[in-house]
Amino acid sequence: MIGRAVAYGAVTIINAISCGLGAALGVDLKTEATVKITSEPGRIEGRILSDPSESTILIEKVVRYILKRFNLEDQYGAYVETRSNIPIARGLKSSSVAANAIALATLSAIGEEIDDLAVINIGVDASIEAGVTVTGAFDDACASYFGNIVITDNYERKILGRFYPEEDYAVLIWVPLEKVYTSKSDIGRMRLISGEVKALHKMVLLGDYWRAMTINGILYSVVLGYNPNIAVDALAAGAIAAGLSGKGPAVAAVVPRDKISDVHAVWEKYGGEIIKTKINREKAHVL
Repeated sequence: MIGRAVAYGAVTIINAISCGLGAALGVDLKTEATVKITSEPGRIEGRILSDPSESTILIEKVVRYILKRFNLEDQYGAYVETRSNIPIARGLKSSSVAANAIALATLSAIGEEIDDLAVINIGVDASIEAGVTVTGAFDDACASYFGNIVITDNYERKILGRFYPEEDYAVLIWVPLEKVYTSKSDIGRMRLISGEVKALHKMVLLGDYWRAMTINGILYSVVLGYNPNIAVDALAAGAIAAGLSGKGPAVAAVVPRDKISDVHAVWEKYGGEIIKTKINREKAHVL
């Protein structure tokens, strides 16, 4: 009984931590999960092959939720491996993506299916219980699962809108070496801008998502003490939107193809890694 699945990455358009309203853009980074069901009830082990030093508590929570849903927790355990090209603890939704992939792989391993939102909500519940999210990151989980732009109310776990950008934009992501865990973020400071973020969320619902992404990113950068010039430099080099992703420290930029080298060049002075990817339009799925 082995299941495999893949889910895709996402970056922030509206960070929901301040008020529970969010929006995210799916990007073509990915996490693959392999789940082997064992005959050892209660024993769930995992390895994050791409970053073995990281905690596997989210793996354990997701698998346990799935087994419990089908009354199998007293019959089976599991061994899980994940492999990803998404840097952990940089604001790039690595936990939401992993939860989606692990949930789908576990379902495949036990030969069961549930609807898309049920899969997402299991990952959100597990993420909250594992302490890797503040609002449940329903927006990030939906963008990871469905791709394109998804706008949500995270507290109500409702999808409020979706957009499918037609342009073939690249997405560049500046990733510093520093890790920042959501559980250690300054939630109080982020809530100071809840009114402004609600206004930006309305902009996204009206379709002005690129402008909102930039303003959101600059606002959160200032509140959390990051350098907003990283995003501004990308805009000056031709990006149509740029801003802090999540609680940072990574910065994402949406870039026309003929401006990729220009944005890359202005970001080189900041060190770290620059990831080049694109908008993801594919759903998470079983392999």
